[in-house]
Amino acid sequence: MHDVLVKLSFPIAGLMGIFMAGCASHGSSSGAITKAPFGHALDGTPVEIYTLRNANGVEARICTYGGILVSFKGPDRDGKMGDVVLGYDTLDGYLTNSPYFGALIGRYGNRIAKGKFTLDGVAYTLVTNNYPNALHGGTKGFDKVVWNAKVDGSSLVLSYLSKDGEEGYPGNLNVKVVYTLMPDNGLDVQYLATTDKDTVLNLTQHSYFNLAGHGDVLSHKVFIDADKFTPVDATLIPTGELKPVEGTPFDFRQPTAIGERIGQDDPQLKFGNGYDHNYVLNHPMGHLDLIARVTDPSSGRVLEVLSTSPGLQFYSGNFLDGTIVGKNGQTYQFRNAFAMEPQHFPDSPNQPNFPTVELKPGEVYHNEIIFRLTTDK
Repeated sequence: MHDVLVKLSFPIAGLMGIFMAGCASHGSSSGAITKAPFGHALDGTPVEIYTLRNANGVEARICTYGGILVSFKGPDRDGKMGDVVLGYDTLDGYLTNSPYFGALIGRYGNRIAKGKFTLDGVAYTLVTNNYPNALHGGTKGFDKVVWNAKVDGSSLVLSYLSKDGEEGYPGNLNVKVVYTLMPDNGLDVQYLATTDKDTVLNLTQHSYFNLAGHGDVLSHKVFIDADKFTPVDATLIPTGELKPVEGTPFDFRQPTAIGERIGQDDPQLKFGNGYDHNYVLNHPMGHLDLIARVTDPSSGRVLEVLSTSPGLQFYSGNFLDGTIVGKNGQTYQFRNAFAMEPQHFPDSPNQPNFPTVELKPGEVYHNEIIFRLTTDK
């Protein structure tokens, strides 16, 4: 596979206009966006929370700390509204004890082996915060910074300048993320970034979903449009193989309950303590397509995931262990959530056969993710 990032040569200001027009092509939200204080970061920086609503009563709340999706409320099959993402009622939990609940992830989503890569003949060393590897951008990734925010029509635009050398990554990186709640109950998340120096980049969104709102997710049925996945070693770094899902517990080409095969005696399941693997999506990279669908039989809620990314990390909440008390006093237990993280493949800077994650000056990184709530009516 030698596909490349979606790279565009437009100036970022011009692309922003094209980008917003692209958002409008999905339909424009008529709901208002409101904001309120949401506490202060550890360094005293004020944090705000923005509420996006559409005409159907669907609501997304996003705070400027980490660009976190604090809540996402949609109806069940009987019309009862419920929050489908894990997290906290206040900012304090996100500041002190959060496994990336709802956060924007960067500079590099997922793992880079031993926190090292070489680019243009220069060796770079990153923070290894998931020993022995670098994970989700380091000890202070995009999930732990306060983003600048503005409202642009029906969209919330977050921006951040990641300076050259931050967490070991090269280049001054200008990032914009635009959240738009659409009339069809899709939460559209679009990413734009430019750099002044060759760098590597992989941005995603890390919400923990539970479509029932409580309990484990083992009965949730999952569809993933992928014929292959990337097996990992014991530290969850891809081996480089693109393995067919056929005949393995990783085959979700037909809707299958998360719990149906998660306990099988499979080395890959043991490495991840369940599902924590990247899928090689069937769709052409750069095309916005449906890549996954999850259905909860009890509530009737359905989550559709669309993206332009070449890969999807499916995670079954294996590291939740009952030590986190979240919203409404809920204790988050083992496999009480799943994550669907559209992204490039883990460790791509060290895997020449994976799609490239290099971004150069004059190019624009663009990734789009839509999380759409529907029901099985």
